[in-house]
Amino acid sequence: MLRRLRTSRLLRVLLALVAIGFLGYGLTRNWDDTRRALAELSWWSVAGAWASVMAGAGCMLVAWQRVVAGLGSPLPLRVAARVLFVGQLGKYVPGSVWAYAAMMELGRDHGCPPRRTFSATSLALLVSLGCAVGLAAATLPFTARSMAGRTWYLVLVIPVIAVCLHPRVLTWGLNLALRIARREPVERVLPGRALLAALGWTLLGWLVYGLHAWLVLGDLTGDFSLYALGAGAYAAAWATGLLIAVVPAGVGVREAAMAAALMSGLSQDAGGLGAVETVAVVSVVALVSRLAFTLTDLAWAGIGWLLGRRAQAPAETSASAYAAQ
Repeated sequence: MLRRLRTSRLLRVLLALVAIGFLGYGLTRNWDDTRRALAELSWWSVAGAWASVMAGAGCMLVAWQRVVAGLGSPLPLRVAARVLFVGQLGKYVPGSVWAYAAMMELGRDHGCPPRRTFSATSLALLVSLGCAVGLAAATLPFTARSMAGRTWYLVLVIPVIAVCLHPRVLTWGLNLALRIARREPVERVLPGRALLAALGWTLLGWLVYGLHAWLVLGDLTGDFSLYALGAGAYAAAWATGLLIAVVPAGVGVREAAMAAALMSGLSQDAGGLGAVETVAVVSVVALVSRLAFTLTDLAWAGIGWLLGRRAQAPAETSASAYAAQ
């Protein structure tokens, strides 16, 4: 199936349509609740939440571009946007393999060997997971103290991820995964400068992502001191959704994890909100968060597709050089 994806334009189109169909399902499955949630908010908080998610995704794009460039394929930003965001629509199809397959074939179209796209995406996910866990560990034990006993383990995950990012461990892990996937091993280790750049842009992206929850929380409660709670809750929710890959794009899982963290934090610092009001606030934040990220995936995929169409195809010599990889 994956080999046919390489040569069949029809299969690529069908995969894109299936992904968009699942994306639409994610938008409509709770549409009545989402519409009521939007009615509770000011237009500026909704617009600001979406803008912050769009900006955060842009930071993640630059981080991924730095990683793939460090591995030997310096893609222009508009080409990187096409490979990353159009390919990531595959995450809405059950099973994480489709996002990887789509990105690898889109990268091949622009002269990036599949093993580099695979390695860059895996590394970017690892870096993002480390930043998300670090942000959650730095915020939730203080903003959601009743969850401290359940989040202490997050601190232990950070050194594990740091060890995995060591050049020798990283190269061994990537080559093992590539061997299982029957791909050629990576030919170079990610330079430290590229790794630091990816870490910086990814952390910035997570901090910007946190603005969307902060804006919605502030609009609903009138308390704009809840940035740390909102940012930490979403970071923990994303990490949970990532680990449960059987659910398309973490639909439902992410909202449940985010709601649990927000409930814990708001119960101790909710500006006088009662239990019913707290549940209502948490539900609105979770629904608007899912809507903002789903629309961002769709918008960035459209932007990446349009920008990628303007990019010139790689030279025939480059295409033939990578054809057998």
